[in-house]
Amino acid sequence: EVNFADKTATVTGEVSPDTLVSAVGGAGYTASVLKGEDSESEKESEEAELYRDLLKRTIISGVLAAVIVIVSMSGILPALDTAAGRISWGAVSLLTLFVLVYGGGRFFTGALKSFRNHSANMDTLVAIGTGVAWAYSTFVVLFPGAVGDLAGHLYFETAAIIIALIDLGSTLEMRARGKTSEAIKRLIGLKPRTARVVRGGAETDVPISEVVLDDIVRVRPGEKIPVDGVITEGSSQVDESMLTGEPMPAEKGVGDEVVGGTINKSGSFLFKATRVGEETALARIIEMVRKAQNSKPAIGRLADKVSGIFVPTVLLVAVFTLLVWFNFGPEPKLTYMLVTAIAVLIIACPCALG
Repeated sequence: EVNFADKTATVTGEVSPDTLVSAVGGAGYTASVLKGEDSESEKESEEAELYRDLLKRTIISGVLAAVIVIVSMSGILPALDTAAGRISWGAVSLLTLFVLVYGGGRFFTGALKSFRNHSANMDTLVAIGTGVAWAYSTFVVLFPGAVGDLAGHLYFETAAIIIALIDLGSTLEMRARGKTSEAIKRLIGLKPRTARVVRGGAETDVPISEVVLDDIVRVRPGEKIPVDGVITEGSSQVDESMLTGEPMPAEKGVGDEVVGGTINKSGSFLFKATRVGEETALARIIEMVRKAQNSKPAIGRLADKVSGIFVPTVLLVAVFTLLVWFNFGPEPKLTYMLVTAIAVLIIACPCALG
């Protein structure tokens, strides 16, 4: 089961973690094994670093794309049939190439991974569309006489602005995903890291992961209850607002159940652990939130199905367009068939289904 929002995957079966990581690596991706709260914190730090890096790339790509659009559409550059024009447009070509590599490099690497796995996704479409647009425009700059009257049709600004806009969308998506994950982070923050367990007649602080069923746990005033259990000695008032929403503490005595993550307000008591680890009420709540976060409405599932056939369909349409213009188009056939096929790819590549 893959949680795209949380960027995690759960596999059920008899297989070692190293084998799973190797399988993911063989598919062209990267993976690591999550081990407790430290891994969660490490994953959050990596997400924050990725967001900052993507934001920086988006800003730089956006500024450069705006410059490319202005110089390309304003008519301030010399014509291509002059030496100054070829030099000026050559500089625009290099600037666009920088945007494609710096701002859109991940699309090209993603397309390469998909190609190696004999599949196609939106990275494939974006990479082909923007890459072909840049390559064709650069060819026109270097050899303007080869395309005749179509030499004025350059697509540098199109390739650059597509990369910049998709980067912007990815940045906003990552920011929104970070906000939706805050609920899970707050729930995880409710869990104490240690528990005071009575073993061999002595009370010892141990990591919460080492608490086992039927352990006797001491909870002092102001402490969070580490796991679910039943009070065996003492009484207190417990703040269960995180579970019930009730602001007033609940009276608890011998035989009453207590829930991990709730807060002991006044007295000290002992309780026997009845649910630990992933079986506690708090852990189950976190799991339900994660599943809800990854669930999709009907329109989302439809988009997944459409996107699965959209990319190969667009590629086939581009090839069909190329063949039609080659066989039935006016002269110069080669020029027209390239321009029309490229137009199909450029129009389709910023599709929101990705």
